[in-house]
Amino acid sequence: MQGSTRQGTEGPEIWLRGPVADTVEPTRWPEPAGSEPGHLAVGPRRFAWVATHGGAGTTTLAAVFGGHDAGRNWPRPDQGEPGSVLLVGRTHAVGLDAVSHTLDTFRRGEAPPGLDLDAVVLVADAPGRLPRPLAQRVKVIDSMIDVYQVPWIPAWRIGDLASPPPRETAPLARLTGAARLL
Repeated sequence: MQGSTRQGTEGPEIWLRGPVADTVEPTRWPEPAGSEPGHLAVGPRRFAWVATHGGAGTTTLAAVFGGHDAGRNWPRPDQGEPGSVLLVGRTHAVGLDAVSHTLDTFRRGEAPPGLDLDAVVLVADAPGRLPRPLAQRVKVIDSMIDVYQVPWIPAWRIGDLASPPPRETAPLARLTGAARLL
């Protein structure tokens, strides 16, 4: 899912997922205050957190990092919901099974049309290191798609979402556009 560039007559044309037809004009966002005229402003990235099992943590992640909490439902891009999907699961055996099953759904092309799987977010199910068998399963998932891990955060367990997320979540904050939180 890497981006690509192509050199056109007016400079490089950049797109994120696949080629853009030569007849399509790039989307121009309103110029933000203080920006130079003629520069493209990048709009906020839109994505949906999709739980692969109950209790995965989509509501907390959406509250902390932004985005659409789809719960255990597929987002509906045709109804204005984001088509970019971040699958969420816990790091226990049942959670990793559910993540693997949902990845297979995408691999077989059985996910609803219009959805783009961006990454898997694994939320720690307990403090400390993962047992070796679970860590090996995470490596297998990571070999198929980008995996972002969220450590055990005691404050989140009691509903305290006001403090900034830990430094270990910086890559996820960059992905979601919430890097300002760190």
